[in-house]
Amino acid sequence: MNCEIIAVGSEMLTPQRVDTNSLWLTDQLNTLGVEVTAKAIVGDDRARLADVLRGSLRRADLVLLSGGLGPTEDDITRDSVAEVLGRGQHFRPELLEAIAQRFRQLRRSMAENNKRQAYLIEGAEALANPRGTAPGQWIATADGRFIVLLPGPPHEIKDMYTEQIRPRLRQILPALHIGLRQFRVAGMGESDLDQLIAPVYMQYSQIATTVLAKPGDIQIHLRARMAHAAAAEAMLDELAAKIEELLGTRIYSRDGADLETSVGRLLAARGATVSVAESCTGGMLGQRFTSTPGSSAYFVGGFLTYTNAMKQALLGVKAELLAQHSAVSEQAAAAMARGAREHTGSSYALSVTGYAGPDGGTEQDPVGTIYLGLATPDGEAEVRRLQMIPGRERVRQMGATAALDMLRKRLIS
Repeated sequence: MNCEIIAVGSEMLTPQRVDTNSLWLTDQLNTLGVEVTAKAIVGDDRARLADVLRGSLRRADLVLLSGGLGPTEDDITRDSVAEVLGRGQHFRPELLEAIAQRFRQLRRSMAENNKRQAYLIEGAEALANPRGTAPGQWIATADGRFIVLLPGPPHEIKDMYTEQIRPRLRQILPALHIGLRQFRVAGMGESDLDQLIAPVYMQYSQIATTVLAKPGDIQIHLRARMAHAAAAEAMLDELAAKIEELLGTRIYSRDGADLETSVGRLLAARGATVSVAESCTGGMLGQRFTSTPGSSAYFVGGFLTYTNAMKQALLGVKAELLAQHSAVSEQAAAAMARGAREHTGSSYALSVTGYAGPDGGTEQDPVGTIYLGLATPDGEAEVRRLQMIPGRERVRQMGATAALDMLRKRLIS
Protein backbone atom coordinates (compact mmCIF):
# COMPACT_ATOMS: atom_id res chain seq x y z
CA MET A 1 0.00 0.00 0.00
CA ASN A 2 1.20 3.51 -0.78
CA CYS A 3 -0.01 6.70 0.84
CA GLU A 4 -0.11 10.43 0.27
CA ILE A 5 -0.48 12.95 3.10
CA ILE A 6 -2.17 16.34 2.73
CA ALA A 7 -1.77 18.95 5.47
CA VAL A 8 -4.55 21.54 5.34
CA GLY A 9 -4.30 25.09 6.65
CA SER A 10 -3.04 28.43 5.38
CA GLU A 11 -1.02 28.83 8.58
CA MET A 12 1.15 25.91 7.44
CA LEU A 13 2.31 28.02 4.50
CA THR A 14 3.78 30.73 6.72
CA PRO A 15 7.35 30.72 8.08
CA GLN A 16 6.01 30.50 11.64
CA ARG A 17 4.51 27.00 11.36
CA VAL A 18 6.00 23.63 10.39
CA ASP A 19 4.07 20.53 9.38
CA THR A 20 5.29 18.03 11.97
CA ASN A 21 2.22 15.78 11.70
CA SER A 22 3.30 14.33 8.36
CA LEU A 23 6.73 13.42 9.75
CA TRP A 24 5.20 11.51 12.65
CA LEU A 25 2.59 9.84 10.45
CA THR A 26 5.24 8.77 7.93
CA ASP A 27 7.23 7.06 10.66
CA GLN A 28 4.15 5.26 11.94
CA LEU A 29 3.01 4.18 8.48
CA ASN A 30 6.46 2.91 7.52
CA THR A 31 6.42 0.52 10.46
CA LEU A 32 3.32 -1.09 8.91
CA GLY A 33 4.94 -1.38 5.50
CA VAL A 34 3.02 1.56 4.03
CA GLU A 35 5.17 3.76 1.82
CA VAL A 36 4.50 7.51 1.83
CA THR A 37 5.08 8.58 -1.76
CA ALA A 38 4.04 12.25 -1.64
CA LYS A 39 3.10 15.05 0.74
CA ALA A 40 1.34 18.35 0.13
CA ILE A 41 0.44 21.44 2.13
CA VAL A 42 -2.69 23.23 0.96
CA GLY A 43 -4.11 26.51 2.23
CA ASP A 44 -7.73 27.12 3.18
CA ASP A 45 -9.04 27.06 -0.38
CA ARG A 46 -11.80 24.57 -1.12
CA ALA A 47 -11.25 24.32 -4.88
CA ARG A 48 -7.48 23.97 -4.56
CA LEU A 49 -7.78 21.28 -1.89
CA ALA A 50 -10.29 19.39 -4.04
CA ASP A 51 -7.87 19.52 -6.98
CA VAL A 52 -4.96 18.21 -4.89
CA LEU A 53 -7.12 15.42 -3.44
CA ARG A 54 -8.22 14.29 -6.91
CA GLY A 55 -4.58 13.92 -7.90
CA SER A 56 -3.78 11.94 -4.77
CA LEU A 57 -6.70 9.58 -5.34
CA ARG A 58 -5.45 8.82 -8.85
CA ARG A 59 -2.11 7.69 -7.43
CA ALA A 60 -2.44 6.49 -3.83
CA ASP A 61 -4.21 3.63 -2.07
CA LEU A 62 -4.49 5.68 1.12
CA VAL A 63 -4.84 9.45 1.54
CA LEU A 64 -4.50 11.05 4.97
CA LEU A 65 -5.65 14.65 5.45
CA SER A 66 -4.76 16.54 8.63
CA GLY A 67 -6.35 19.81 9.68
CA GLY A 68 -9.32 21.80 8.46
CA LEU A 69 -11.91 20.01 10.62
CA GLY A 70 -12.63 22.92 12.97
CA PRO A 71 -15.87 24.87 13.36
CA THR A 72 -14.97 28.03 11.41
CA GLU A 73 -15.65 28.98 7.80
CA ASP A 74 -12.03 28.44 6.78
CA ASP A 75 -12.17 24.78 7.89
CA ILE A 76 -12.94 23.33 4.47
CA THR A 77 -11.65 19.74 4.57
CA ARG A 78 -15.04 18.05 5.03
CA ASP A 79 -16.63 20.07 2.22
CA SER A 80 -13.75 19.49 -0.21
CA VAL A 81 -13.65 15.72 0.38
CA ALA A 82 -17.44 15.44 0.01
CA GLU A 83 -17.26 17.40 -3.25
CA VAL A 84 -14.54 15.18 -4.73
CA LEU A 85 -16.43 12.01 -3.80
CA GLY A 86 -19.79 13.37 -4.92
CA ARG A 87 -21.29 12.53 -1.55
CA GLY A 88 -23.53 14.45 0.77
CA GLN A 89 -23.00 15.25 4.45
CA HIS A 90 -25.40 14.28 7.20
CA PHE A 91 -25.86 15.85 10.62
CA ARG A 92 -25.26 13.32 13.40
CA PRO A 93 -26.79 14.22 16.78
CA GLU A 94 -24.56 11.74 18.64
CA LEU A 95 -21.47 13.54 17.31
CA LEU A 96 -22.82 16.87 18.49
CA GLU A 97 -23.49 15.40 21.93
CA ALA A 98 -19.88 14.13 22.12
CA ILE A 99 -18.65 17.61 21.21
CA ALA A 100 -20.94 19.22 23.78
CA GLN A 101 -19.71 16.78 26.43
CA ARG A 102 -16.14 17.78 25.64
CA PHE A 103 -17.03 21.43 26.28
CA ARG A 104 -18.77 20.53 29.52
CA GLN A 105 -15.64 18.72 30.70
CA LEU A 106 -13.65 21.87 30.00
CA ARG A 107 -16.34 23.97 31.74
CA ARG A 108 -16.79 26.05 28.62
CA SER A 109 -19.88 26.95 26.64
CA MET A 110 -20.16 25.57 23.11
CA ALA A 111 -20.54 28.07 20.28
CA GLU A 112 -23.25 27.61 17.67
CA ASN A 113 -20.74 27.05 14.88
CA ASN A 114 -19.37 23.94 16.58
CA LYS A 115 -22.38 22.16 15.12
CA ARG A 116 -20.51 22.12 11.79
CA GLN A 117 -18.21 19.50 13.26
CA ALA A 118 -21.12 17.08 13.71
CA TYR A 119 -21.58 16.55 9.97
CA LEU A 120 -20.39 13.20 8.61
CA ILE A 121 -19.67 12.53 4.95
CA GLU A 122 -22.03 9.93 3.50
CA GLY A 123 -20.61 6.43 4.00
CA ALA A 124 -17.89 7.56 6.42
CA GLU A 125 -17.13 6.07 9.82
CA ALA A 126 -16.74 8.62 12.61
CA LEU A 127 -13.48 8.52 14.56
CA ALA A 128 -13.86 9.64 18.17
CA ASN A 129 -11.57 12.42 19.36
CA PRO A 130 -11.19 12.23 23.15
CA ARG A 131 -8.66 15.09 23.15
CA GLY A 132 -10.52 17.61 21.00
CA THR A 133 -13.82 18.64 19.49
CA ALA A 134 -13.22 17.60 15.87
CA PRO A 135 -14.14 13.97 15.13
CA GLY A 136 -12.16 12.27 12.40
CA GLN A 137 -13.59 10.32 9.49
CA TRP A 138 -12.64 7.03 7.79
CA ILE A 139 -13.90 6.62 4.22
CA ALA A 140 -13.68 3.67 1.84
CA THR A 141 -14.13 4.54 -1.84
CA ALA A 142 -15.86 2.42 -4.48
CA ASP A 143 -12.54 1.58 -6.15
CA GLY A 144 -10.93 0.23 -2.98
CA ARG A 145 -9.07 3.31 -1.78
CA PHE A 146 -9.20 4.86 1.68
CA ILE A 147 -9.43 8.47 2.80
CA VAL A 148 -8.84 9.48 6.41
CA LEU A 149 -9.70 12.89 7.84
CA LEU A 150 -7.71 13.78 10.94
CA PRO A 151 -7.64 16.90 13.15
CA GLY A 152 -4.65 19.23 13.05
CA PRO A 153 -3.34 19.44 16.66
CA PRO A 154 -0.50 16.89 17.06
CA HIS A 155 -1.69 15.49 20.41
CA GLU A 156 -5.11 14.79 18.90
CA ILE A 157 -3.79 13.20 15.72
CA LYS A 158 -1.40 10.90 17.57
CA ASP A 159 -4.07 9.45 19.85
CA MET A 160 -6.54 9.04 17.02
CA TYR A 161 -4.02 7.29 14.78
CA THR A 162 -2.77 4.97 17.53
CA GLU A 163 -6.19 3.96 18.86
CA GLN A 164 -8.31 3.97 15.69
CA ILE A 165 -6.38 4.27 12.43
CA ARG A 166 -3.60 1.77 13.05
CA PRO A 167 -5.99 -1.08 14.02
CA ARG A 168 -8.01 -0.47 10.85
CA LEU A 169 -4.90 -0.50 8.69
CA ARG A 170 -3.71 -3.75 10.24
CA GLN A 171 -6.98 -5.36 9.18
CA ILE A 172 -6.64 -4.39 5.52
CA LEU A 173 -2.87 -4.69 5.05
CA PRO A 174 -1.28 -7.97 3.95
CA ALA A 175 0.83 -9.82 6.49
CA LEU A 176 4.26 -8.27 6.21
CA HIS A 177 7.44 -8.30 8.26
CA ILE A 178 9.28 -4.99 8.49
CA GLY A 179 12.99 -5.41 9.19
CA LEU A 180 15.06 -2.36 10.13
CA ARG A 181 18.73 -1.54 10.60
CA GLN A 182 20.23 1.87 11.11
CA PHE A 183 23.66 3.40 11.47
CA ARG A 184 24.78 6.90 12.38
CA VAL A 185 28.11 8.06 11.04
CA ALA A 186 30.41 10.98 11.83
CA GLY A 187 33.59 12.24 10.29
CA MET A 188 32.83 12.01 6.57
CA GLY A 189 30.71 13.74 3.94
CA GLU A 190 27.53 12.38 2.39
CA SER A 191 28.98 12.01 -1.11
CA ASP A 192 32.10 10.23 0.18
CA LEU A 193 29.97 7.87 2.25
CA ASP A 194 27.59 7.04 -0.58
CA GLN A 195 30.44 6.50 -3.02
CA LEU A 196 31.84 3.96 -0.58
CA ILE A 197 28.70 2.00 0.28
CA ALA A 198 26.47 2.41 -2.80
CA PRO A 199 28.16 -0.39 -4.77
CA VAL A 200 27.19 -2.71 -1.91
CA TYR A 201 23.62 -1.66 -1.11
CA MET A 202 22.69 -1.38 -4.81
CA GLN A 203 23.06 -5.17 -5.00
CA TYR A 204 20.11 -5.61 -2.62
CA SER A 205 17.01 -4.55 -4.56
CA GLN A 206 14.67 -5.87 -1.87
CA ILE A 207 16.14 -3.56 0.75
CA ALA A 208 15.30 0.15 0.71
CA THR A 209 18.41 2.12 1.67
CA THR A 210 18.06 5.76 2.69
CA VAL A 211 20.94 8.12 3.45
CA LEU A 212 20.02 11.20 5.49
CA ALA A 213 22.62 13.89 6.04
CA LYS A 214 23.09 17.05 8.04
CA PRO A 215 26.36 18.85 8.76
CA GLY A 216 28.73 16.42 10.47
CA ASP A 217 26.16 13.65 10.94
CA ILE A 218 24.82 11.02 8.52
CA GLN A 219 22.14 8.40 9.05
CA ILE A 220 21.84 5.19 7.03
CA HIS A 221 18.47 3.41 7.20
CA LEU A 222 18.01 -0.10 5.83
CA ARG A 223 14.43 -1.35 5.54
CA ALA A 224 13.21 -4.73 4.26
CA ARG A 225 9.52 -5.52 3.80
CA MET A 226 8.92 -9.22 3.23
CA ALA A 227 6.32 -11.86 3.96
CA HIS A 228 8.86 -14.04 5.79
CA ALA A 229 10.65 -12.57 8.80
CA ALA A 230 13.63 -14.93 8.65
CA ALA A 231 14.42 -14.01 5.05
CA ALA A 232 14.17 -10.29 5.75
CA GLU A 233 16.38 -10.44 8.82
CA ALA A 234 19.00 -12.61 7.14
CA MET A 235 19.26 -10.27 4.18
CA LEU A 236 19.52 -7.22 6.44
CA ASP A 237 22.21 -8.87 8.55
CA GLU A 238 24.20 -9.64 5.42
CA LEU A 239 24.04 -6.08 4.05
CA ALA A 240 24.61 -4.49 7.46
CA ALA A 241 27.76 -6.55 7.99
CA LYS A 242 29.19 -5.38 4.66
CA ILE A 243 28.44 -1.73 5.45
CA GLU A 244 30.01 -2.04 8.90
CA GLU A 245 33.15 -3.49 7.37
CA LEU A 246 33.44 -0.53 5.00
CA LEU A 247 32.74 2.22 7.54
CA GLY A 248 34.45 0.77 10.61
CA THR A 249 34.86 3.19 13.51
CA ARG A 250 33.11 5.98 11.63
CA ILE A 251 29.88 4.33 12.82
CA TYR A 252 29.04 5.74 16.23
CA SER A 253 25.49 4.40 16.72
CA ARG A 254 23.49 1.37 15.68
CA ASP A 255 20.33 2.08 17.63
CA GLY A 256 19.52 5.63 16.53
CA ALA A 257 21.23 7.32 19.47
CA ASP A 258 22.73 10.73 18.65
CA LEU A 259 26.41 11.53 18.97
CA GLU A 260 26.23 13.18 22.38
CA THR A 261 24.34 10.20 23.80
CA SER A 262 26.82 7.77 22.28
CA VAL A 263 29.78 9.68 23.74
CA GLY A 264 28.02 9.85 27.10
CA ARG A 265 27.58 6.07 27.12
CA LEU A 266 31.30 5.59 26.49
CA LEU A 267 32.22 7.97 29.30
CA ALA A 268 29.79 6.37 31.73
CA ALA A 269 31.01 2.86 30.88
CA ARG A 270 34.57 3.92 31.72
CA GLY A 271 33.64 5.90 34.82
CA ALA A 272 35.18 8.95 33.14
CA THR A 273 34.11 12.61 33.16
CA VAL A 274 34.45 15.51 30.75
CA SER A 275 34.44 19.31 30.84
CA VAL A 276 34.44 21.89 28.04
CA ALA A 277 36.04 25.23 27.21
CA GLU A 278 34.27 27.05 24.40
CA SER A 279 34.89 30.17 22.43
CA CYS A 280 33.31 30.37 18.96
CA THR A 281 30.67 27.70 19.69
CA GLY A 282 29.26 29.85 22.49
CA GLY A 283 28.01 27.02 24.69
CA MET A 284 26.78 24.65 21.97
CA LEU A 285 29.09 21.85 23.07
CA GLY A 286 27.98 22.03 26.69
CA GLN A 287 24.37 22.13 25.56
CA ARG A 288 24.88 19.00 23.49
CA PHE A 289 26.24 17.10 26.49
CA THR A 290 23.53 18.28 28.88
CA SER A 291 20.67 17.57 26.45
CA THR A 292 21.08 13.88 27.32
CA PRO A 293 19.23 12.66 30.44
CA GLY A 294 21.67 11.41 33.06
CA SER A 295 24.57 13.50 31.74
CA SER A 296 25.37 14.67 35.27
CA ALA A 297 27.05 11.29 35.75
CA TYR A 298 29.88 12.28 33.39
CA PHE A 299 29.59 15.97 32.44
CA VAL A 300 31.31 18.18 35.03
CA GLY A 301 30.73 21.62 33.53
CA GLY A 302 32.35 24.14 31.28
CA PHE A 303 33.70 27.58 30.53
CA LEU A 304 32.38 30.04 27.97
CA THR A 305 35.49 32.12 27.28
CA TYR A 306 34.64 34.29 24.32
CA THR A 307 37.36 36.88 24.89
CA ASN A 308 41.09 36.68 25.53
CA ALA A 309 40.58 38.17 28.98
CA MET A 310 38.18 35.37 29.94
CA LYS A 311 40.52 32.72 28.57
CA GLN A 312 43.21 34.08 30.84
CA ALA A 313 41.03 34.62 33.92
CA LEU A 314 39.04 31.37 33.84
CA LEU A 315 41.34 28.90 32.10
CA GLY A 316 44.77 30.24 32.96
CA VAL A 317 45.80 30.71 29.32
CA LYS A 318 48.89 32.91 29.38
CA ALA A 319 48.77 36.36 27.82
CA GLU A 320 52.13 35.73 26.14
CA LEU A 321 50.75 32.64 24.39
CA LEU A 322 47.75 34.55 23.06
CA ALA A 323 49.92 37.46 21.95
CA GLN A 324 52.32 35.20 20.09
CA HIS A 325 49.93 32.68 18.55
CA SER A 326 46.46 34.32 18.83
CA ALA A 327 43.31 32.87 20.39
CA VAL A 328 42.63 30.84 17.25
CA SER A 329 45.63 28.55 17.18
CA GLU A 330 46.83 25.08 18.05
CA GLN A 331 48.55 26.44 21.14
CA ALA A 332 45.43 28.25 22.40
CA ALA A 333 43.19 25.21 21.88
CA ALA A 334 45.60 23.01 23.81
CA ALA A 335 45.93 25.52 26.66
CA MET A 336 42.15 25.94 26.90
CA ALA A 337 41.59 22.17 27.12
CA ARG A 338 44.31 21.75 29.75
CA GLY A 339 42.91 24.67 31.75
CA ALA A 340 39.39 23.24 31.75
CA ARG A 341 40.62 19.84 32.90
CA GLU A 342 42.84 21.30 35.63
CA HIS A 343 40.13 23.61 36.98
CA THR A 344 37.38 20.95 37.05
CA GLY A 345 39.31 17.76 37.75
CA SER A 346 37.57 16.00 34.86
CA SER A 347 39.12 12.99 33.15
CA TYR A 348 38.91 14.67 29.75
CA ALA A 349 38.35 18.22 28.54
CA LEU A 350 37.37 19.51 25.11
CA SER A 351 38.04 22.98 23.76
CA VAL A 352 36.79 24.80 20.66
CA THR A 353 38.18 28.04 19.25
CA GLY A 354 37.91 29.44 15.75
CA TYR A 355 36.61 31.99 13.28
CA ALA A 356 32.90 31.34 12.77
CA GLY A 357 32.48 34.51 10.71
CA PRO A 358 31.38 36.48 8.93
CA ASP A 359 34.28 38.67 10.11
CA GLY A 360 37.70 37.74 11.41
CA GLY A 361 40.21 35.27 10.10
CA THR A 362 43.74 35.60 8.82
CA GLU A 363 45.57 34.55 5.68
CA GLN A 364 46.77 31.42 7.48
CA ASP A 365 43.48 30.76 9.30
CA PRO A 366 40.58 32.21 7.28
CA VAL A 367 36.93 32.31 8.34
CA GLY A 368 35.76 28.75 8.83
CA THR A 369 38.90 27.64 10.67
CA ILE A 370 38.31 25.72 13.89
CA TYR A 371 40.83 24.33 16.37
CA LEU A 372 39.70 21.53 18.68
CA GLY A 373 41.62 20.60 21.81
CA LEU A 374 41.36 17.40 23.84
CA ALA A 375 43.10 17.13 27.21
CA THR A 376 43.46 13.54 28.41
CA PRO A 377 44.03 11.79 31.76
CA ASP A 378 47.75 11.46 31.04
CA GLY A 379 48.09 15.25 31.06
CA GLU A 380 48.64 15.56 27.33
CA ALA A 381 46.58 17.62 24.92
CA GLU A 382 45.99 16.80 21.28
CA VAL A 383 44.72 19.35 18.78
CA ARG A 384 42.86 19.04 15.50
CA ARG A 385 42.50 21.81 12.91
CA LEU A 386 39.42 21.91 10.66
CA GLN A 387 38.81 24.14 7.67
CA MET A 388 35.11 24.46 6.87
CA ILE A 389 33.05 26.21 4.24
CA PRO A 390 32.14 29.62 5.77
CA GLY A 391 28.70 30.00 7.28
CA ARG A 392 28.46 31.09 10.90
CA GLU A 393 25.88 28.65 12.24
CA ARG A 394 27.17 25.76 10.15
CA VAL A 395 30.73 26.31 11.37
CA ARG A 396 29.59 26.49 14.99
CA GLN A 397 27.43 23.37 14.75
CA MET A 398 30.06 21.35 12.94
CA GLY A 399 32.67 22.50 15.44
CA ALA A 400 30.64 21.09 18.32
CA THR A 401 29.97 17.87 16.41
CA ALA A 402 33.64 17.42 15.48
CA ALA A 403 34.68 17.94 19.12
CA LEU A 404 32.29 15.22 20.27
CA ASP A 405 33.56 12.85 17.61
CA MET A 406 37.16 13.62 18.55
CA LEU A 407 36.46 12.49 22.11
CA ARG A 408 34.53 9.43 20.89
CA LYS A 409 37.46 8.23 18.80
CA ARG A 410 39.83 8.67 21.74
CA LEU A 411 37.52 6.68 24.01
CA ILE A 412 37.29 3.71 21.60
CA SER A 413 40.98 3.69 20.69
